[in-house]
Amino acid sequence: MAQILGIALAAAVIAAVVAIAVMRRQNKRMYREIDRMLDALLAGKPVSFSETQEGRLSSLAHKVMRIAEKTEREVYGAQAEKEQVKRLISHMSHQLKTPLANTCMYRELLEEETDLKKQKEFHQKMKKQLEKIDWILGSLFKMVRLEQDAIAFEIEEAPLRQTLLRAVNTVYAKAEKKEIAITCEPFSDFCVYHNSRWTAEAFANLLENAVKYTGRGGQIRIAVNRMPMYTEIRFEDNGIGIRQEELADIFKRFYRSKDVESEEGSGIGLYLSRLIVEREKGYLAVKSEYGSGACFSVFLQNCQN
Repeated sequence: MAQILGIALAAAVIAAVVAIAVMRRQNKRMYREIDRMLDALLAGKPVSFSETQEGRLSSLAHKVMRIAEKTEREVYGAQAEKEQVKRLISHMSHQLKTPLANTCMYRELLEEETDLKKQKEFHQKMKKQLEKIDWILGSLFKMVRLEQDAIAFEIEEAPLRQTLLRAVNTVYAKAEKKEIAITCEPFSDFCVYHNSRWTAEAFANLLENAVKYTGRGGQIRIAVNRMPMYTEIRFEDNGIGIRQEELADIFKRFYRSKDVESEEGSGIGLYLSRLIVEREKGYLAVKSEYGSGACFSVFLQNCQN
């Protein structure tokens, strides 16, 4: 009996020693494999684990792969954001270059001019350029804040008529100066989901474009069409229109058609309008026949009465 117990004890000791040896070899292999993968991760090289087996090593390998993928996505996102900032700064510099240069020029002319009438003229021109700079900077800040979700953008049930009136008042003086008639088809006032202040700005941007690209004595018509889910607010003009191949580009940031490069503009207004309307879960559409005007439609969600 004692002999049997001795043999069993010896076998148990041998089995324990073998198990410890196997475990040590496995741990060494696991350490080497993880060390290799971490070296590849730190070197920015592809991380593979094709030689691994099931178990703890495979689990750790998968986690290292997930870390590598996450790091790669974050690096790519940071690079894309860096490029976006570079493009934004470049566009800002381009947009501000002309009005700043003009302002400096008028300031120099004012210093040399003694005629009061000429001085007044240069003052007015300087004021116009400064207003343009203020508008560009304001639009850029609004655009960036909307893109980065850095503002409290509250949507509520608000009357549509007051929002439209605020937008029309913004551009009325410019339209009157060009003898452009702005008319609105009669409609019963009702509420839609929107932010009145921001939506008025989106409407005003559309109206600004209509006034800018419609000739003297032209017309701008506003119509409201209430549908089951959305309300369409339509802005139609008889201006120069938009080429068909450009319809997909006009809402892009800083996009300007070659046909209007000689006109003052920044390529921000339509993009900003699109951002605003999309934040309200609405959308924008455009139809145009080149040479015969354009029709922009804003679709806002109806309130569930």
